[in-house]
Amino acid sequence: MKNEEEKLYGTVSEVESFGSEAREALPPAEQAKGLPHLSGVYLMKDASDTIIYVGKAKDLQKRVTSYFLSNRSAKTAALVKKIVRIEHIITGNEYEALVLENNLIKKYSPHYNISLKDGKSYPMIRITNEPFPKVFKTRRIINDGSKYYGPFPDAGKLEMYLELIEKLFPLRRCGIPLRKRDKPCLYYHIGLCSGPCAGLVTEQEYAVSIHAIQSLLEGNTESLVKQLTEEMMKASKALNFEEAVIKRDQIDAIKTIAMEQQVQDFVQESRDYAAIEMRGPLCTISLMQMRDGNLIGRALYRAETLGEETETLLNFLVQYYGDGLKLPQFLYVSHEIDVELIRRYFADQLGGKLEVSIPIEGKYFRILRMARENASRDVEKRLKSRDNSQALELLAQELGLNSPPTLIEGFDIAQLSGKYTVASLISFRNGNPDKPNYRRYNIKSLQGKIDDYESMREAVARRYTKILNEHLERPGLLVIDGGKGQVHAVREILDDLGMFDIPVIGLAKDVEEIVFDDNRPSLLLPEHSEALRLVIAVRDECHRFATSANQAARSREASFKLLESVEGIGKVRSQELMKRFGSLEVLLSKSDEELAKEGNLPLPVARRLLKTLNL
Repeated sequence: MKNEEEKLYGTVSEVESFGSEAREALPPAEQAKGLPHLSGVYLMKDASDTIIYVGKAKDLQKRVTSYFLSNRSAKTAALVKKIVRIEHIITGNEYEALVLENNLIKKYSPHYNISLKDGKSYPMIRITNEPFPKVFKTRRIINDGSKYYGPFPDAGKLEMYLELIEKLFPLRRCGIPLRKRDKPCLYYHIGLCSGPCAGLVTEQEYAVSIHAIQSLLEGNTESLVKQLTEEMMKASKALNFEEAVIKRDQIDAIKTIAMEQQVQDFVQESRDYAAIEMRGPLCTISLMQMRDGNLIGRALYRAETLGEETETLLNFLVQYYGDGLKLPQFLYVSHEIDVELIRRYFADQLGGKLEVSIPIEGKYFRILRMARENASRDVEKRLKSRDNSQALELLAQELGLNSPPTLIEGFDIAQLSGKYTVASLISFRNGNPDKPNYRRYNIKSLQGKIDDYESMREAVARRYTKILNEHLERPGLLVIDGGKGQVHAVREILDDLGMFDIPVIGLAKDVEEIVFDDNRPSLLLPEHSEALRLVIAVRDECHRFATSANQAARSREASFKLLESVEGIGKVRSQELMKRFGSLEVLLSKSDEELAKEGNLPLPVARRLLKTLNL
């Protein structure tokens, strides 16, 4: 009888013959409508019948038809243009779909799914699984029970660990497996090996050194320092000053390593932090590993994918932890993945219990934010490495501009059911993001109404009135995330300000159609056009920046509610505290006395607040 995984793989060959000629003749959007309302996996194929994307769904028809909606993202639109045929496999539930999806991605390596690529192959320290273990540097994980520590982005720190281990512990250096000898090698005679090959040390005695090394690598250095201090004092009393100096230097080396741990969260647990940032098809995932309160590993994984951020992050986690060797106790992620689903996957497939959560405030949020900032900087660096001079010249030709637009500005609006309406202004100089000149505008004129046109008018009026009054540089092009309505609203404001020289275009999401601010017909550029790629990059960055501001506003409201849950703090006081400190992070960094004084709180209330929120 086949096991569950064999059943899943067995259906792959069945699906490859799916679809008659009549069905293949249907447009992809019509193929999507014919899918069942059941959980399963969908496979998208191009004109050469190659699988280009694999995804899972709780409801196949609902999920796949969403790719063809008019408000789809630029990445989705780029993928849709390549789809010729859609196949599917029905599964018993969404969990089985996740398992099958992972298997199919491994088997076919679809071009537009994320492929796990480390931006740099960081080394680790390996302790082999054998009676007399070896300790050495490696870049390859072998599933044989060995223990691994790292990865170490800072190779110097890894070498410092290995050098210290060599000084402190006389471990064997010969090959794997250990071969018996009649006489030990030279390393034994110079004190760098305890001679297990010749039976000069027992497994129990050797294990003491291995346990001490594990404590060192896990950051538990107190007992090791205490032991060495006792040995140093003992050598000093025996007038063995040379030995005492060696022990002193070893203690100093251990303390130096301990002090160089960059981030502390003061818990005796294993925690990973995974954050994703995407700019168009470019994707970077930053992974930070904390063990016993110390940052022991930090790595960036790069890819190009047309998947959305949430599903891309989920696929990454399944791939990264797929060998079951690196599972932490806690995993904190930057996006709202299906937490229950991935918990079950880790438990059933990898045999490990893993708590997954998405923090919005507090100490775990701070470290996750650091990971997200690393990912953001990396993906923007990759974006800037592209030479955009040709794209700017081509864009000027396509739009009929007098010269390539050295400065491009873009606007987008984000809101949630009429709340937290925010306009984002982003700036591209020489075709690359110019983040110091990004701006956000909290829309003040709507009074709870939903009106994207009015929101755009207010934001543009505020921005370009300032440019006019302060004689600031004018952009060579203004890009609006929207169609004719938004473009005409912006054109009216600029004309009222007398700024007729600033050209305005919009980018309609449904077919990536460029809309002009005059009577010219809309422009549909080829999907491979560098000019179109640049406009899409500006529009996507507008959307990302606006959405992040909207999320920050929601997080701020969540902070108000959290503060108000503490006895003695009401609505007015919570708003005063957030206005005074700016965020819960700053507030929680204060002592109870500082919080009472700076926040104008009774001392008992300040203590109660810190005790409640620091749990």
